[in-house]
Amino acid sequence: MYFLTAEESKFLLRSLIPKTREAGVVEELRGWHWYEPPLEPPFAIKIPIYEVAGKYCPTSRDLYLKKVENVEIVPGRAMIAGGIYHSVITEMFSEAKKLIYTCGPSDLDGIKEGLQLLLSDMTPANEQMESLSKEDYDYIAQNVKKLREFQYPRLVARISDTISKQPFIQADALAAMAIPIVCEYKLDGTFLGLSGFLSCDAVFAGGPIIFDAKFGQKQDFHKLSATGYALVMESLFEFPVDVGCTVYVDMRGNTPLITRDLFAIDDELRQWFIDERDDKMQIIYDEFDPGVAVDCPRYCSYMAFCR
Repeated sequence: MYFLTAEESKFLLRSLIPKTREAGVVEELRGWHWYEPPLEPPFAIKIPIYEVAGKYCPTSRDLYLKKVENVEIVPGRAMIAGGIYHSVITEMFSEAKKLIYTCGPSDLDGIKEGLQLLLSDMTPANEQMESLSKEDYDYIAQNVKKLREFQYPRLVARISDTISKQPFIQADALAAMAIPIVCEYKLDGTFLGLSGFLSCDAVFAGGPIIFDAKFGQKQDFHKLSATGYALVMESLFEFPVDVGCTVYVDMRGNTPLITRDLFAIDDELRQWFIDERDDKMQIIYDEFDPGVAVDCPRYCSYMAFCR
């Protein structure tokens, strides 16, 4: 999911990164300026990035209902499926690294066999799956199989290629070079008024590039997620993070269709994220009901409370 194609790598290195360096970022919009406006949080409130970046409700009334009215919803198929798909991707990357350490670079067959076992596993245990119909359960299980079958040969190829180029490589270097991706990267966003328990889908260790996987239709505001994580990383580590990538996964075919949207985390996106953070903090602080949207998305989990 997170390995760029040759064409994407060329675009990144020859176009996106040079243009990003040339344009630059306004200093006050770097995460390490968290202690002063506009990055300084306006209220002593901590919210997760997905609540800042998730503009699925046009008026943000979903946030009001959740945070102020304490409305609890029952997750639907899409929400449950998304969580499971994310965990499957993370599992494949983690298992590959673990097998590198346990088998060692000299036992490529053992690494392959270990990953092969995952292909026959059932859908990951998830208590929310019990609320789904058999049709929905089978649908998610089939997609889990697709994801594992898609990722398996790519992981094996990365490991094999690295060993072929570096025959004397040790396990630690092999894991870092073949799979330079850290999944579910944990971050503390408190400097920016965000949750102290953030979890970024994936980070490319050599860049860094912030990856965010989506399993629905493309939306402009999806870029806000990677932007938020970039600001947090800058606030913690004080090095620039200028590239994000939203990975769209379409599960409708026989194999997942992957589309990667690489983009510069520029001034406009940074300011947009901060504006969204401030507006949503204001709703929570003032306990202000922004009202029902004129055009509610049909998949909204809060539809029953608003309509």
